Amino acid sequence: MRRRAIIERLVVKAKSIPYLLLGRDPMGLKLRYYRSCGVIIGRNMRAFSELDSAEPYLLSFGDDVTVSPGVRFVTHDNAIGKFVEGATDAFGAIRIGNGCFLGLCSIILPGVALGDRTIVAAGSVVTKSFPDGNVVIGGNPAEAICDLETYVRKNGAHALCTRNMGFEEKKKYLLENAGKFLGK
Repeated sequence: MRRRAIIERLVVKAKSIPYLLLGRDPMGLKLRYYRSCGVIIGRNMRAFSELDSAEPYLLSFGDDVTVSPGVRFVTHDNAIGKFVEGATDAFGAIRIGNGCFLGLCSIILPGVALGDRTIVAAGSVVTKSFPDGNVVIGGNPAEAICDLETYVRKNGAHALCTRNMGFEEKKKYLLENAGKFLGK
């Protein structure tokens, strides 16, 4: 990684400290930094992973996207340079549609486009596009698991809302509603 990018990332983290001390959300500060690197970011995005790539200007996110912790974005393939004389890489832009959710530790590879309202399951490796959206995908390589309507029908009875709850309030609420937990 370039030294300047490392320094810039450290500055953003340092600037986040006062926000955290005041109990405020530093998400806007992080998103402004990524936009300054060329990442296209829609409204109401929540990014709990670094939106980094060697080519951040090849990343595009729609509105209402959530990126869980540990998600990786790969915008180039250096392996091709070993086998094609005079080449160093193959590149591909990554485009994430509106209302998408990228699960914990998933990997999105070069050239992938995800249509609106796509859920990527935790740990998935997305090697191809799912442009139609309204789908849950998962696995390595990621494949369609079900459509979004089926997902909501199957899991809706387990849905709870803990927005804006503190730790103790959330703990109490969840323990009182343990009967709604998912079971596998």
